[in-house]
Amino acid sequence: MSANTIDLKKSLKHFFGFDSFKGNQEEVIQAIMQGDDCFVIMPTGAGKSLCYQLPALIKEGTAIIISPLIALMKNQVDSIRGFGESDAVAHFLNSSLSKTQTKQVKDDVAAGRTKMLYVAPETLKKDETIDFLRQVKVSFVAVDEAHCISEWGHDFRPEYRRIKQIIQAIDDVPMVALTATATPKVQADIQKNLSMTGARVFKSSFNRANLYYEVKAKGHKGQTLKDIISYINKHKGRSGIIYCLSRKKVEELAEILQANGIGALPYHAGLDAKTRSANQDKFLMEEIDVIVATIAFGMGIDKPDVRYVIHYDVPKSLEGYYQETGRSGRDGLEGDCVLFYNPHDIEKLEKFLKDKPVAEREIGTQLINEMASFAESSQCRRKFLLHYFGETFDADKCGKMCDNCRHPKEMQEVTREFVLALQAVQDTGGKVNMDHVVKVLRGKETQEIKAYKHDLIDAYGKGKEHEKVFWLSILRKAMLHDLVHKNIEQYGLLSLTKKGLAFLDKPVSVQMPIDTEFEKVDDEAFESAPVESVCDEELFMRLKDLQREVAHQKGLPPYVIFQETSLEDMATKYPITLAELENISGVGKNKAKKFGQPFVKLIQDYVEENDIDRPMDMVVKTVANKSGRKIGIIQNIDKKLALEDIARSMGLELHELLDEIEAIVYSGTKLNLDYYISELIDDDVKEEIFDYYRSTDNNDLDVAVEEFDGDFTHDEMQLFRIQFVSEVAN
Repeated sequence: MSANTIDLKKSLKHFFGFDSFKGNQEEVIQAIMQGDDCFVIMPTGAGKSLCYQLPALIKEGTAIIISPLIALMKNQVDSIRGFGESDAVAHFLNSSLSKTQTKQVKDDVAAGRTKMLYVAPETLKKDETIDFLRQVKVSFVAVDEAHCISEWGHDFRPEYRRIKQIIQAIDDVPMVALTATATPKVQADIQKNLSMTGARVFKSSFNRANLYYEVKAKGHKGQTLKDIISYINKHKGRSGIIYCLSRKKVEELAEILQANGIGALPYHAGLDAKTRSANQDKFLMEEIDVIVATIAFGMGIDKPDVRYVIHYDVPKSLEGYYQETGRSGRDGLEGDCVLFYNPHDIEKLEKFLKDKPVAEREIGTQLINEMASFAESSQCRRKFLLHYFGETFDADKCGKMCDNCRHPKEMQEVTREFVLALQAVQDTGGKVNMDHVVKVLRGKETQEIKAYKHDLIDAYGKGKEHEKVFWLSILRKAMLHDLVHKNIEQYGLLSLTKKGLAFLDKPVSVQMPIDTEFEKVDDEAFESAPVESVCDEELFMRLKDLQREVAHQKGLPPYVIFQETSLEDMATKYPITLAELENISGVGKNKAKKFGQPFVKLIQDYVEENDIDRPMDMVVKTVANKSGRKIGIIQNIDKKLALEDIARSMGLELHELLDEIEAIVYSGTKLNLDYYISELIDDDVKEEIFDYYRSTDNNDLDVAVEEFDGDFTHDEMQLFRIQFVSEVAN
């Protein structure tokens, strides 16, 4: 049936209810109907799927749709069934099906009831699949997410490289390759691997005008969690996706969001299929607002009204970033894309490559470096992104839809430095990468520079007064404006373009902002650093007064009620419920319940009196402490093991173990250390020591050691204090 004999718009209305096509959809569909091989490059949200769905419904036979994601298949099939007369119109064939379900799929396909069959590449390559498909009428083959074919793509899949030969073993039918993200290099790689160099190419603009791009500094963990929770609370009721690098981080972040009253669920390849599918459905049905997912797995969620995509960790490539941010705003309405960036994350990604083959490591390193350049750039992010995909874009048309255009940095006159950088690129003869050029300009003495004799060129050392970030800014701008070319196929070597040579011949004034130099926060600091905030001194003094008052009523030293560090934390985070108080440093559930009510009442009254805008991000609740060490300590004390043995088994010094035990007790957990103390002192001495702790306001252990004339060590006096607090306060 030829495209000419069919009214495509009438078919579009009949099957999908749309009155008109978007972009070049109609042109692509006509080509498929005519039996042409097609290569379709369309951004997410531009209607890529309809390009093969409509001809599949019209043409005789079954279209084979090769898709890498089981979740995406299910989503697509559910969507198509909504338009079809029966569920048999679309099926998927993959490892998630039972034998009975697989038989039903094959029966429907063999009977001609199925117009679209979604198949994973791993399933397609099986002999039994090939033998089955040989027996049915195949209308055409569509390869979705075709960037997976290329090792330069963000999600390299070796199975994809065999697709062409597998299809040829089934039937000689037209092939359509579709992708939402492909650099010129990846496009060439896809066409070569699918033997589609003669295919008709349909390329839409990669610009997603409705997306706002923002990069935020990723500080320590507490602050980043605050930022995320604050952002989500400002967008309550809106759907969002958060991407993390590891499964562990996905689980942890989903739990923390849940603890803070946010409907969130995890989504990664480590979950069993049933849980993953259930979590996806809850997100699609809007039973939850947020899905937290791994970057590596890739999301198969085709939801049009995702309003924001947050990257908690930096992606491995700009292709990955573009694909993932593309999940936002597919309905054409505004969507936010927020990336939390820490240079230390880039170093972590590079470490993951260290055991890879050399070629793969070099490709991976270049992709990671491009991601870092995007994050650090002070130029229009949209221009940077589109330039990466081989598209020219005028930054004036961004419409302040990125942070750099909405909040531009101060411009600097850099004409002299710009000329110097271009001269350095020219004099290094296209043989070195950006990092090498920067070292030449800054006059660094490296073996490589001496080997190339680049310490002898005119530009060497003439830019030593500027930092590395300054010269990176210059070179990135030169590339964005096509004055410098980066050859990504050859290790990112830099050379001047014709425009660059013309600029050197006749320079014009250049003004630009310098790129952002992000603080590097290492893993340990990121995980453990306290939340940066300012204590409200007036509230702190009121809490101190209340602490003394409650202590006096109960006949206890003030520090037993709450430690000073806990009061400072209260005066910073303004907890106004017992649930919020539980998350204050040194306060657990039991302690909050026993002493907390007057404190949260005071804080609530104070907040109202002073009209304090109590930001939600100031009261982030963490999930319950599940550390093996804490549980192990409690269990071993219950077993009445010697403290020295407990410390040794955990690789701790005794004083370190005592600090751990004290933290457990101060948070409200009752422990009984009498079995150990009774070996050190008799009951009369114990009572004397407890009387001291009961009567003193001074919590200093050195003072306590002195009080008993040095009869007991610092560790022993701490141990006695721990037991005292456990008995009287918990």
